[in-house]
Amino acid sequence: MKTRLLCVLSIALAGLVSTSCSDYQKLLNGDDTAEKYKQAEVYYNNGEYLKANRLLEQIIPKYRGKPQAQRIIFFFAESYFQTKSYLLAAYQFENFIKSYPKSDRVQEASFKAAKSYYYQSPRFSLDQEDTYTAIEKLQVFLNLYPNSEYAIEANQMIAELQEKLEQKDFEIAKQYYTIRDYKAAIKANENFVSSFPGTKFREESLYTKFIASCEIAVNSVDSKKKERLEELIQQYNTIVRYYPESLFLEDLDKRMTKVNEDLDQLNQDSSQQTK
Repeated sequence: MKTRLLCVLSIALAGLVSTSCSDYQKLLNGDDTAEKYKQAEVYYNNGEYLKANRLLEQIIPKYRGKPQAQRIIFFFAESYFQTKSYLLAAYQFENFIKSYPKSDRVQEASFKAAKSYYYQSPRFSLDQEDTYTAIEKLQVFLNLYPNSEYAIEANQMIAELQEKLEQKDFEIAKQYYTIRDYKAAIKANENFVSSFPGTKFREESLYTKFIASCEIAVNSVDSKKKERLEELIQQYNTIVRYYPESLFLEDLDKRMTKVNEDLDQLNQDSSQQTK
């Protein structure tokens, strides 16, 4: 009995879906602009943004210059935003702003256009051109609307995007150590810390510079070794001063034991030579 009931319900549901799709297709292919507008709102309010989008796209030319146009164009942009078509959403929101600069929805459109660019930003390892664009758009929004209800979220997005840029630069700097180009690693990490003094990657960047410097120092000729080892002590002191509970402390201390041993040996050799 239950199996039979389920079959009946499945057939009925399939029939409803089929009828619904058929009605929607007829509406798309028809010429009733007013009905398309009405149903577009129904689909939009029900969260069926893709269906709403297709109908809105068809009726926009019919309503251009009419009072309803402002509402339609905003919903058209929003339907792209909700379906994650962010490049098209940004374009349509910016089109809305240009067309209706005095609208009470301009601020919302400006924010969502900027947010659309934020969603276009790729992961840190890829080209970051879209990330720079997103930061620029969000900053423009904040300059225009510093007291906006969206200001906190905009600042959070900028901070997140900025961290992504920092991570990309840091990974590049760290990569020099990985490929054993120690001089380049030292220079790249110096530049990184100088460019991003407040970065969350500062500790690891200082550590990477230290271990790159260590590789050069302990393998140096005697004429250059003492100066380089003493420089390592300064670098070590800087790290532990700022990060007394550093995640890298165990390795730092282990390396410094070797540095101090080498320095003691150099000082003994120098003392013997002067006798």
